[in-house]
Amino acid sequence: MNILITNDDGYRAKGIETLVEIMKEFGDVTVIAPKKHQSGMSMAVSLGFKQIAYKDFGTTNPNPYAPCSQDTAHWSYVDATPASCVKFGLNIIFKDKFPDVVVSGINHGSNAATASCYSGTLGAAQEAALNGIPAIGVSLDTIHPEADFSAIKQYFGEIFKEIMDDYPDKYGIYYNVNFPDIPASRIKGVRASVQGKGRWVREFMNWNLDVYKKYGITPEMLGQSSDPKVEDGEELYMMVGDFMDDPRNDSKADHRLMQEGYISITAHNLDCTDYQEYDRMISKGFNKDFK
Repeated sequence: MNILITNDDGYRAKGIETLVEIMKEFGDVTVIAPKKHQSGMSMAVSLGFKQIAYKDFGTTNPNPYAPCSQDTAHWSYVDATPASCVKFGLNIIFKDKFPDVVVSGINHGSNAATASCYSGTLGAAQEAALNGIPAIGVSLDTIHPEADFSAIKQYFGEIFKEIMDDYPDKYGIYYNVNFPDIPASRIKGVRASVQGKGRWVREFMNWNLDVYKKYGITPEMLGQSSDPKVEDGEELYMMVGDFMDDPRNDSKADHRLMQEGYISITAHNLDCTDYQEYDRMISKGFNKDFK
C-alpha cells in the first residue's frame, strides 16, 4: 500500500512523526507536509502564480521528534497549504499512480464539531477525496506541542484497518477520527458519530504573549514573530475564542462523545447539497422556464 501523509501543523510537528511511525506498518509512506503551521486553512490552495518552495529530504527524517535521522519513509515539505501539499503530491510525486490512501494528521487539537469546517487537516483529506482517493484525518484534543499520542499509537492502527477493509465506493467520502486527550487506559471505546453543532464566541482578544505560554507554544511555532511590527494606527488582535455547544446536539455528536471518553469517527462528504431542501424547493415550484 502506498500511503501519502500530510498535516496542517507542519513537517516538524510531533503529531506527524507519530502518525508516520504508525502507518509504516501498513505500507510505503511518503510525507509531503507544509513547511510552516497551516491550521484553519480548510481546503485553501496556494494560488496566484507565487513561488512555492519544495524540499526533498529523501529518507533522512528532519522531524525533531524522530528516534533517528534515517527512516524508511520519504520526507519532504512544500511551503503551501495542506490541500496544496496533496495537490503537489498527486501532480508531481504520484503523477503516474495515485497513492492508495491519504492520511492527514495527527492534528494537535480537536477537529470535532464545527471545527471540521475550518480544519486544514481535513482540507487535505478533502483534496484527496476530490480526486477519488480514500482519505482519513486524525486529531487529538490538545494543541500542546508535546502532546501525549500514546493512545493513538495504541488504537489508530486498528481503526485504520477497519475503515480501509470496507471503504465505500462513494463519491466524496472521507473520515474524521478524533481522540480525547486522556490516557489510553481511560478511553472507553470507539463510536460512529455525527458532526456536532456549535459556534465560537469571544473570538478576538488583544495580542498577548501570555496566551501562547498558556498553551505551551510560541508565536514562532505558528510562523509568527514574538516582536511583530505594526504600522501607524494598527492594533494587534489574536483569534482564540470559546466553543459554545448547541442544545440541538444529541449523544451522537462527535465532540460530546469525546467528552465522554470515546474515540469518535465521523464520515464526511464533499457533497454539501441538502437533498431534503432540494426536494422542498422542487415542490415549492422553484423550477421555472422563462419565455
